[in-house]
Amino acid sequence: MTPGSAFGLAVRAHRRRLGLSQEDLAARIGISISTIGKVEAGRISQPRPVTVRLLADAFGLTGAERDEFCQGADGAPTTAAPRVASQLPPDVHPFTGRAEELTRLDTLLDGAGGRPAVAVISALSGMAGVGKTSLAVHWAHRVAEQFPDGQLYVNLRGFDPSGRIMDPADAIRGFLDALGVPPDQIPAGPDAQAGRYRNLLAGRRFLVVLDNARDAEQVRPLLPGTSSALVLITSRNQLTGLIATDGAHPLQLGVLSPEESRDLLNERLGDERVTAEPGALPDIVEACAGLPLALSIAAARAQQSGFPLAALAADLNEAGHRLNVLDAGDPLSDVRAIFSWSYATLTPPAARLFRLLGVQPGADLSTFGAAALAGAPVAETRRLLSQLTRANLATERLPGRYTQHDLLRTYAAELVSPDEADAAVVRVLAHYVHAVCTANRLLHPNLKPMAVPLGQLPPGVTPEPIAGQQAAMAWLATEHANLLAAAAHAAAANMHAYTWQLAWGLDTFHYRQSHPQDQVTTWRAAVTAAEQLDIPGAPAYTHRRLGEAYRRLGRPDEAFAHAREALRRYRDAGELAGEGDVHLDLSMLAEHQGDLEEALEHAEHALTAYRSGETLPEGRSDRGIARSLNTVGWFRTLLGDHVAALGFCQEALAINVALGSQESIAFTLDSLGYAYRQLRRHAEAIDHYRRAADGFRRLGDAPLTGAALERLGDTHQEAADPEAAREAWSQALAVYTELNDEAAVHALKQKLHAGL
Repeated sequence: MTPGSAFGLAVRAHRRRLGLSQEDLAARIGISISTIGKVEAGRISQPRPVTVRLLADAFGLTGAERDEFCQGADGAPTTAAPRVASQLPPDVHPFTGRAEELTRLDTLLDGAGGRPAVAVISALSGMAGVGKTSLAVHWAHRVAEQFPDGQLYVNLRGFDPSGRIMDPADAIRGFLDALGVPPDQIPAGPDAQAGRYRNLLAGRRFLVVLDNARDAEQVRPLLPGTSSALVLITSRNQLTGLIATDGAHPLQLGVLSPEESRDLLNERLGDERVTAEPGALPDIVEACAGLPLALSIAAARAQQSGFPLAALAADLNEAGHRLNVLDAGDPLSDVRAIFSWSYATLTPPAARLFRLLGVQPGADLSTFGAAALAGAPVAETRRLLSQLTRANLATERLPGRYTQHDLLRTYAAELVSPDEADAAVVRVLAHYVHAVCTANRLLHPNLKPMAVPLGQLPPGVTPEPIAGQQAAMAWLATEHANLLAAAAHAAAANMHAYTWQLAWGLDTFHYRQSHPQDQVTTWRAAVTAAEQLDIPGAPAYTHRRLGEAYRRLGRPDEAFAHAREALRRYRDAGELAGEGDVHLDLSMLAEHQGDLEEALEHAEHALTAYRSGETLPEGRSDRGIARSLNTVGWFRTLLGDHVAALGFCQEALAINVALGSQESIAFTLDSLGYAYRQLRRHAEAIDHYRRAADGFRRLGDAPLTGAALERLGDTHQEAADPEAAREAWSQALAVYTELNDEAAVHALKQKLHAGL
C-alpha cells in the first residue's frame, strides 16, 4: 500500500465515522469534491499541508492522533484508520419469517434519522430455541453497512447449563482484543478496561450485539457511552430494569405463526417434497408449536434420513403434547424427542462425539479439545464435527471452535454412559493440563518446577502444539474460560493432581494479565488438593501462591495468613529456598503496608536463607540469591542507604545477566537507577532507567514500562535537561493513556506543563 492510499483510507474512515458524505466534507472545509475523491482514492501522494490541517480540524483530531494523521499525509506510515471489528456470527440461511420484528428493528434504527441514541432491544420470550439469536444476527447482517466502524458480538452465556455465566469484564476484554488493543496495552483493572472500551467506541458507528444475557446487571457494564452506537440484546428474561432505568426498547419475541412455520419447512425441504406429501406438513407444524429450533431439527432429520414426511409427523404425534412449548418455563422435556430424531441419523462415531460434547466442562471446544474428549485423531474429529454442524447438533461459532445450544448439551449428557463420560472428562482435563503447563513454561522459562509432576497423556490424546511466548499467551487468552471451568470440575471431582496443575499452569497468565480473583480461586482449590497429594513441598507452595494472589487482590490479612503458613511448613521441612521465597513475598506485603524496616528485614532473611541452602538444580539458588540481593538493595535505598544499595543491586545484576533472567535484569536496573538518582549521579541513573524501560517494554509489562519512563524523565529534569525530560515523560504519557490510568495521565500532564 502506498503512503497516499494509506492516508486516503484514513480520511475515508474518519469521514464515515462522522457520517459525512464527500459533499458534506468538501463543503465543511471549502475544497472541491473532486479533491476529496482524489485524496481518498490515494491519487494525491502528499496533500497540501493546509488541506491536511483542515481535514484534521473537520475530524476533530487532537494531540497524538492529530500528529499521527498529519504524519501519514507527509508520506510516513500511518495507523490513523481505525480497526474495523466484524465479530458477527454467520447469518442464518435460509432465514424465514419475523417480518414484523425486523420492521420494528428497522424503525428503531431509522427513528432518529439513522443516528439513534443508544438503543437497547430486549428480544425474549422466556423459552430457549425461539430464535432470538438468529433474529439478532440476521438483522445485524442486514444493517451492518450502516455501522462502518464495526460490529461487536458476544455470547454472555446467561443461561449456561453449568451455571458459569460470563463476567462482563471478560466480555470487555474480548471486545478490546477485537478492537485491536494489544494485550500488553490492556489496562489491568476491570473499570479501566471498561473505560478504554467506551473510549474506543466514542463518536464511532458501532453495532454491539449482546447475546443470551442473564440480567440487567450483566449488561450495564457493556453499554457504550456514545450516542453513535446501537446495542442489540437478547435474553430469556425481560430485562425490566434496563427498560425502566436505561431507556431500553423492549421487543418480545414469540413463536412463529403457522404460516411462518410452513415457510421455514418449505425453505428447508423444498417445494417438491412438501407438495408430494401435503397432508404431513400441518401435523409437523402443529407438533413443533412454532418453535424454530424444533422446526429446524425436524427438517434436518427429514433431509438426512430421507424418510417420508408422514413418518416424521407420526413420530411427532407419538410424543403427545411434549412439544407444547408455549410455557414460559424450561422446555427441556418438550424438545428431547426432536433432538433424538436428529441424533438417530448420525453415524456411530458422530453420535458418540455428540454424547461426549454434553459432558465437557467448558463453554466451547477447539478441534484439539474435541479430539481429546473423543480420544480420536484430530483429522477424524474435524470430520465428525462437520457432521454435527450440518445436522444442527453443534455450531462452529468461530473457525475451529465448536459449541452447542444449552438444551442440546443437556440432552447429550443424558445419553452418555457414566463410564463413557468419566473417561472423556479425564482425557479432556489431561489435554488442558498438559497444554496449560506447556504454555506457562513458555511464558516463564525460569519458573520453579512444579511440585506435582505431569503424568503421561491418556491414550488417544494428541498434544496441542504451542510454539513460542506469543502463541502461549494467545492460547491462554482463548482458552481461559475453559481452563477455569476445567479447574472447577477437577476440584469438585476431587481430582487433586489436576487441580494443582491447572492452578500452576494458569499462574503466570493470571499474574501478567491481572486476574487476581481467578488466581485466588484456582490456588484456593489447589491448597485443598495439595493436602491430599502427600507430595513434599506442594502444600507449602500452594499456601505461598495463594498468599501472593490475596496480596494482589488487596486483601492483606489473608495474604499474611497464607504466607506465614507457607513459612511454617517450609521451616518444618527444612527447605531454606522455600523460606527465602516466602520472605520475599512478606517483604512486598510489608512494603504495601508502609513498613520499610520490616520489609528490609524479610529481604535479609531471604538472602540468608538462599545463601545457607544447598545449591538447587537449574540455577534455582542463584536466582533466589539475585532476587533477594536486589530486594535488599531496593529497601536499603528507600531507607536512605544508597551506597550500600548499589553494592547489593550490582551483585544481583551480575548474577541475573549470567542467568539470562530478563525480568530480574529489568527490575534490578530499575533499582540501580533509583539509587544512582538519589546519589545525584544522573548520567548513570539515566542509563539504568533507560535500559530498565526497554526491558519492561520487551516483556510486555506496560505499567512498569510507564513507571520507568516517568522516573527517567524525572532524572533528566533534575539533570537540567528539560528536552530529554519532556521526551521521556511524553513516552510515559502515551503508555499511561493506553492503560487508561487517569491518575498517572493527570500527573504526567502536570509535569509536562510545568516543564514547558
